[in-house]
Amino acid sequence: MSTDGTTTGGVTTGGTSKAPVLSIDGLDVTFVTDAGDVHAVKDLTLAVAPGEVLAIVGESGSGKSVTARSVLGLIPDTATTNGAVVLQGNNVLTASKAQLRKLRGADVSMVFQEPSTALNPVFTIGWQIAEGLRAHNPKLKKKQIRERVVSALEDVGIPNAADRYDYYPHQFSGGQKQRIVIAMALALGADVIVADEPTTALDVTVQAEILDLLRDLRDQRGTAIVLITHNMGVVADLADRVAVMYRGELVETAPVKELFASPKEEYTQALLAAVPRLGADSRSGAGGAGAAAAARAAATTAEAGEAPAAEAGSTFGEPVVTARGLEIVYPGGIGKRDFTAVAGVDFTVHKGEVFGLVGESGSGKTTIGRAIAGLTTATGGSLDVLGYEMVGMKEKTFKPLRKRIGFVFQDPAASFNPQLTVGQCIEEPFAVHRPKMSDADRRREVLSLLDAVQLPTEYAKRYPHELSGGQRQRASLARGIALDPELLVADEPTSALDVSVQAKVLELFRELQDRLGFAAVFISHDLAVVDMLSDRIGVLYHGELLENGTGEQVLTRPDHDYTRRLIASLPVPDPIEQEQRRKEAARLRAAL
Repeated sequence: MSTDGTTTGGVTTGGTSKAPVLSIDGLDVTFVTDAGDVHAVKDLTLAVAPGEVLAIVGESGSGKSVTARSVLGLIPDTATTNGAVVLQGNNVLTASKAQLRKLRGADVSMVFQEPSTALNPVFTIGWQIAEGLRAHNPKLKKKQIRERVVSALEDVGIPNAADRYDYYPHQFSGGQKQRIVIAMALALGADVIVADEPTTALDVTVQAEILDLLRDLRDQRGTAIVLITHNMGVVADLADRVAVMYRGELVETAPVKELFASPKEEYTQALLAAVPRLGADSRSGAGGAGAAAAARAAATTAEAGEAPAAEAGSTFGEPVVTARGLEIVYPGGIGKRDFTAVAGVDFTVHKGEVFGLVGESGSGKTTIGRAIAGLTTATGGSLDVLGYEMVGMKEKTFKPLRKRIGFVFQDPAASFNPQLTVGQCIEEPFAVHRPKMSDADRRREVLSLLDAVQLPTEYAKRYPHELSGGQRQRASLARGIALDPELLVADEPTSALDVSVQAKVLELFRELQDRLGFAAVFISHDLAVVDMLSDRIGVLYHGELLENGTGEQVLTRPDHDYTRRLIASLPVPDPIEQEQRRKEAARLRAAL
């Protein structure tokens, strides 16, 4: 084990020692379960200084989120806790419920991972932020509360804050909802903010804005931040110090630049090595996805005896998806304008090719993926999928084609039926498209599919909630390839996974695609992931396709400032390079 010698008596940051605003001393947390005791956190000692960002990193199950919840006294009664978590002179672990109510919000606040879940859909965002103010300051008048809430919303960059006080959560984008949750944490002026995966599932540009906001809180207010994340690029961008946890134990802690430059522990080295980076191609081992794409395209052309087609990277085989002037418009309803989600898009996906679609939230990438799979109606232009025209699609005619298209959803926990076992969920495509197949043959296919995605066959009897996030995503892949599809659409399949699990899932996806030869549309907001897997990349912006080419063309010689901004906004696991990227992203944001 390697640490920087930090104790609860003081924190060394930037060469100076500061009295900690939060001290964790010998924290030990054990959960009692039917399967036996789970020792989630083991004798953990950490301290955080005013104005410091301490990042706690590690794989799922490392104990980082349990540690974060311990700071606010959110550990359930079924757990046994020992040690001390000292905040403003109070030990949170032994505090009464009344003392905890006083501490939460006023001294320590939490930014939860998923704002859509953290915000109540039936109350306005103004009412929800004001709730804490009312609880801690019962003598405040309504006008004063409203003024404070509006001020907090303005501090986090919500436009027209006074007017949007009475808006509901569904009327805001994902990035805006994350800002609102941060405003809620700020409203009472807490000295410590615990941010649990505050940028998960956000696109890179919105993520950069949230990180800028947290950085401003640290610099301008002196707020201490405990950052829980699996994104090492985010750590490099924001953290002052890093604590690495593994199976409940603290294995290494160091200043951020020192940790990234020379990690001492093998586990830390493995975490950093698992982070995908632009240009680090996993297909060929070096040279970027563009080089790999060119090599694979040349090989396919030689085997087929074909001349190269006009479109870059189009020499893989015959087209399986062709979009020409594709438009997808959602009707606005009574008194509202129609919304154009996709406007005049052209692209082709060929047999055996991986086409990556990237762009911010609202760019149209998921809409295109769903239209290809027949889950959303294409309203204009042309969209040919496996020889079938999707514009004006008739469900009865298209139904036989569904078995030739696989779909991997972003959140398998939501797409699996919780009342069915994993085996039954994977078996569903056979029940729908091969109704005459015997039960024994279905079970045999399910076990074969589990083996293909490297899951133990006994997992067929488990329920979705009994699997980890990475395991559920593997099971989702198994269902997606169950009918040996010619085309697979994968929508953000790794966005919520920690880096090591993400690396394993991406490697599995690549192996399956190489072995089975299906074409794939891979949708993601993570440029490094798309670069790793894709033969060609399309960049979407407000429903328009701005770039379409190999990874080398799009990511090293982009034509548009928007693509350059996406690239600059992507956090990288290098604090020095990340600082340069942040400045470039700010310049491009101002230019756009």
